[in-house]
Amino acid sequence: MSMKKWHLAGITFTIIAGTLDHFIYQWSSESVFLAPFSAVNESTWEHLKLLAVPLLLFSFAEHFAYGKVFSNFLAVRTCCVLAGMASIIVMFYGCVALTGQHWLWADIGIFVLSVICAYGLSFVLLNYRSLSGMTWEIIARVLLVLLVVSFIFFTKQPPHLFLFQDPVTGQYGM
Repeated sequence: MSMKKWHLAGITFTIIAGTLDHFIYQWSSESVFLAPFSAVNESTWEHLKLLAVPLLLFSFAEHFAYGKVFSNFLAVRTCCVLAGMASIIVMFYGCVALTGQHWLWADIGIFVLSVICAYGLSFVLLNYRSLSGMTWEIIARVLLVLLVVSFIFFTKQPPHLFLFQDPVTGQYGM
């Protein structure tokens, strides 16, 4: 399968798995094991997991399928996860700032668009061999570890910042 087809499959997988990931915590009877990797409330932070977790899981499969050919694969995918997460934050709060409210259909559209942007960026960066070299590899590994640790830690003990507050309950974390 070509890299383009892998990216299209990744978009599809990430959208479907991310949508399901929204409900996994509830479906699992609030499993502490699954909490760091699925949304435990309606905060923006928890919704970032819906993009990051499936994209990283699919990237793992891609790495073995064709990613080893690209010395920049890990750095590119790390960049794309972070860019996708950033685009969710910017578009969500941008829409809320412009309209004064948010709608479910807009939230879904922002998620889908962010997934497409993340994979589109990946396709471009891999083709241009951007972010190559040991320095980028080390930076990517450190950032991925920090991201996973943040998901684990902030799920249980989030800072009391707007990004982490559940707009439905006003609570933070689990």
